[in-house]
Amino acid sequence: MSKLRPAAAVLALSATVLASTAVAADEPRFNQVSLRAEVNKEVARDLMQVTLYTEAQDRDPGKLAAQITESLNKAVGQARQVKAVEVRQGSRNSSPVYDDKGQKIIAWRERAELRLESADFAALSQLTGDLLTTLKMDSMDFSISSATRRASEDDLLKEAVAAFKSRAQLVTDAMGGQGYKVVNLNLNTSGYPQPYLRSPAPMMMKADRAEAVAPDVEAGTSKVTVAADGMIEVQIP
Repeated sequence: MSKLRPAAAVLALSATVLASTAVAADEPRFNQVSLRAEVNKEVARDLMQVTLYTEAQDRDPGKLAAQITESLNKAVGQARQVKAVEVRQGSRNSSPVYDDKGQKIIAWRERAELRLESADFAALSQLTGDLLTTLKMDSMDFSISSATRRASEDDLLKEAVAAFKSRAQLVTDAMGGQGYKVVNLNLNTSGYPQPYLRSPAPMMMKADRAEAVAPDVEAGTSKVTVAADGMIEVQIP
């Protein structure tokens, strides 16, 4: 029986060590402070988007579709001649037109969109003016390109980290600490620039001839923000 006592003692000691380790792991950590630093800047919108459309109505849906297709194809061909502009077709839909009683279809109405995008504002503005002689404008938008946004965010990330470190040092000094260490740090970008929407501009014609005038454009800026959220542990003597 005496031979079993050492083994039992070892087991008891092991259990005590494990229990002590568990308690130590669960002990609260002190002098931890949550911080947030935020930096932002205004970035010029460098992309212009224009949505034009053609719309018509006819009793014959086949004739109507052919008319819309012809008008759209002509506009697409004209737009593709401007190399600086990206051209793509937007939505196209057809809907019935009912009589006053809302019971009988008396005609069909169809609409098709043409979407243009370019970083060359002058080229797209002039093209828009030319196309407004045959199409109508739905919207003119401005936004920040992906490349410009990434470059802006990269610069702001560095500034956000520097601002976080500066704030962490201020807190450490205020608490009378000897230094600090970063427990965790999260960097988040926000304020992604939404397209800047201008009201649809009316078609403008020169007085002496049927030639469209290019719409004036004001792209403006959008605010890009990067925030550094994290926690530090201040080392207090």
